[in-house]
Amino acid sequence: MADNGSPEEFLATAVDAAKKAGEIIRQGFYQTKNVEHKGEVDLVTETDKACEDLVFNHLKQHYPSHKFIGEETTAACGASELTDEPTWIVDPLDGTTNFVHGFPFVCVSIGLTIGKVPTIGVVYNPIMDELFTAVLGKGAFLNGTPIRVSSQTELVKSLLATEVGTKRDKLTVDVTTNRINRLLFKVKENLHGFLLLLHLENFKCITKFPLIKR
Repeated sequence: MADNGSPEEFLATAVDAAKKAGEIIRQGFYQTKNVEHKGEVDLVTETDKACEDLVFNHLKQHYPSHKFIGEETTAACGASELTDEPTWIVDPLDGTTNFVHGFPFVCVSIGLTIGKVPTIGVVYNPIMDELFTAVLGKGAFLNGTPIRVSSQTELVKSLLATEVGTKRDKLTVDVTTNRINRLLFKVKENLHGFLLLLHLENFKCITKFPLIKR
């Protein structure tokens, strides 16, 4: 295993980094935010940048030979190529819009790929103190309790959560809303309104690193 680490050691290091970054998020959650725009509706704050610096510094202390890709670094410097080298992929404050508006569904998202395969995933919501962890082939956990995907196989009996995304050009919005419209005829319920605003960011976070594999 890369850098003489085991999956369990990688996971423990990622959890430590996520919890330290989570403390920064928790401290800033109820304070006035200095908000910048990466796009028309895509936001970034000083907290995003501070968390990314903290997470990267923590991981580099343990695994200096690994590669690193971060959302804020990518936004500032351009896209990074994913290689076969062990690579940490970090969204330091997943749900910046929720964070700015005081909705409690925000999280630190950390993943490790090895050979371009997602191997470790950690998602931590410091406001609600929810820690999602996963190791490839060993299932996923919420605060140490095993979790699993639904056994539901029929889309018509499922709950649909939707999001338009951060792009607002007509082509993107039309494609996205048309896709949603087609799905609405195939599902029983749609997660919408206030509940959607609160829950969709956690939905995005916990599905970011699909590591449950049997």
